[in-house]
Amino acid sequence: MLYPLRFQPLFKEYLWGGRRLGTLLAKPIGDGPTYAESWEAVDHGDDQSVVAEGPLAGRTLHQIVDEHGEALFGKHYPQPIFPLLFKYLDAKKTLSVQVHPNDEQGAKLDPPDLGKTEAWVVLASEPGSQIYAGLKPGTTRESLAAAIESGTSDECLHAFEPQVGDCVFIEAGTVHALGEGLVIAEIQQASNTTFRLFDWNRVDAEGKSRPLHIEESLEVSNYARGPVDPQTPEPTAVEGVERLVECDKFILERAKRSESLELDLAERFHLISVLDGDVTLTAGDYTLELKQGQTVLVPAACEKITLAPNQPSTWLDMYLP
Repeated sequence: MLYPLRFQPLFKEYLWGGRRLGTLLAKPIGDGPTYAESWEAVDHGDDQSVVAEGPLAGRTLHQIVDEHGEALFGKHYPQPIFPLLFKYLDAKKTLSVQVHPNDEQGAKLDPPDLGKTEAWVVLASEPGSQIYAGLKPGTTRESLAAAIESGTSDECLHAFEPQVGDCVFIEAGTVHALGEGLVIAEIQQASNTTFRLFDWNRVDAEGKSRPLHIEESLEVSNYARGPVDPQTPEPTAVEGVERLVECDKFILERAKRSESLELDLAERFHLISVLDGDVTLTAGDYTLELKQGQTVLVPAACEKITLAPNQPSTWLDMYLP
C-alpha cells in the first residue's frame, strides 16, 4: 500500500531570504544568508519533491503521480500533476509587488501553466511588518498604470500589520506583496507564474532594477477584488479544528490539539504540516514522527490516520474540495 510520504525539502535562495527557515523551523539549510523558501511538496516541471524514506525513497512526486495515481488521489484520480504546492517562506526583506494569473489566463501562456491562487498563514511577524493584499477601493487599470509609471504603486495597495496566526487568502488576480520580517506557510496551486509590477524602486550594486511585467500585470489584475484582510476562521464539527480557507482549488484547515485525532481521509489525499509542537502520525502499521516544520503527504489509499500530539501542537491540513 502507498504509505505517508515525507519529502526532502527543496530550497530556494533569493535576495530577500534569510536564515529563519533553519533557526525557526529547523530546516537543514546551508551556510548562506538568503534562504528564502523551502518547497515541501511540489510537482512542477524540473522542480520536484523527492521521497525521503521508505520503499519509494528517491522517487519524485511526479513519478508517484504516474505510478500510483489512483492510490494517491482517490476520488480525484486522474490528475496530470500533483495540483498543489506547499512551501515555507522567510521574508527578511520586502518582496516585489506581484500578481498571478487565473487558470484561463495561465493556459494561454507559453508554456501553459496553471493559475495561482494561494493562502498564507503567518508564523512570525516583527513589529511593523506589513502585508500588502489587494487594491485600495476605486483603483482602476488606468490609475494603477499611472502609479506604476510614476513609481508610486505602493499608494494603490491595501496594507495591514499582520499577527501571528493570521491567514490571508490571495485569489488569482489579487495584487500582493509580503513585507520584511515575516515567515509564512503557503499553500497554492502548482504554478510558478508570477508577474512583477513594482519592486519598490530598488536597484542593484550596478544601478540596475529587476525586470517588471507591467502589461501582463495590468492584464491579469482583478480590479474588483478590493482590499484583502485576514480570514475569519470557521469552526468545524471537530474540536480544535478550524477552517481557514475553502475555495475551488483547495481547503485549508488548522488544528490546535493536545488529544489524538482520528482523521477519515474521505477518499482524498491530505497534506499535513506541523507548525508548532510535534505529532505522531499512524496509518495502519506505519508510524511517522512529525516535528515542527515537517510535512507529510498522506495518500487517499491510507483511508484513516491518527494524529497524536506529543505536546500541545498545531498543524495545517490541506486537501482538494
